[in-house]
Amino acid sequence: MTEISSSPPRTAVLGPFGRSSPEDRFDSNPLSRSLERIGSLSDVERCVLDAAIARTRQVRAGEDIVREGDRPPECGLILDGFACRYKLLSAGRRQITSFHIAGDICDLHSFLLEEMDHSIGAVTACTLGVIPHQALRTITDHHPHLTRLLWRSTLIDAAVFREWMAGIGRRSALARVAHLLCEILIRLEAAGLAQGGVCELPVTQTDIGDALGLTNVHVNRVLQQLRGEGIITSRQNILVVNAWERLKQVGEFVPNYLHLRDGQER
Repeated sequence: MTEISSSPPRTAVLGPFGRSSPEDRFDSNPLSRSLERIGSLSDVERCVLDAAIARTRQVRAGEDIVREGDRPPECGLILDGFACRYKLLSAGRRQITSFHIAGDICDLHSFLLEEMDHSIGAVTACTLGVIPHQALRTITDHHPHLTRLLWRSTLIDAAVFREWMAGIGRRSALARVAHLLCEILIRLEAAGLAQGGVCELPVTQTDIGDALGLTNVHVNRVLQQLRGEGIITSRQNILVVNAWERLKQVGEFVPNYLHLRDGQER
């Protein structure tokens, strides 16, 4: 590991992300950026996170990253792409329980729970950074602040699950869809993957229906209503939110459950 010095000159380092300097490497590590949305990191901690990624892995759209029943020896950090966590029920029925973007360790639970009780699928083609469980053991043994941040990220996952459960159980179909669009947009903006109310939205109406307990027909009707009222515009996997405050109102969206640091909410 290259020692980080506060005095120039810096020694060029080629890290797992193929960057030529420590500054580029830290700026380009989605995990560092993700954890800095919920806490602070030192240069040493950023270096530790960078070194934890042993290799990269490509997963095609529609393929599983990890399946229910697997006992993976490693976790997958999404470097690029869009994934979903889901349970497969009888007759092929699917319930999506969360969506994941760049910077998410989509199966961090496997580090301690050992056997996967759900599956994670690639919605789009994904590039994963593979983090061996042994690297996570080293982090938890020697870096208590990083351990707390990883723990905090799993607690935020649980907060998202609670919010989705409340929505499916008590919100109208219109509110559910509006709430999901708000959540995806604000998460993408916090990750630097969206700006000005415009973001890539690669999920299908089937994906939205499987996440919210709605039929394709119902999802289509709700999206038509949101477009008809001028709240959103969508075409070719691009979502444009024209009326953010109105979309929040319709979706009863309060972003406190995402626990973003001050200044990172819209």
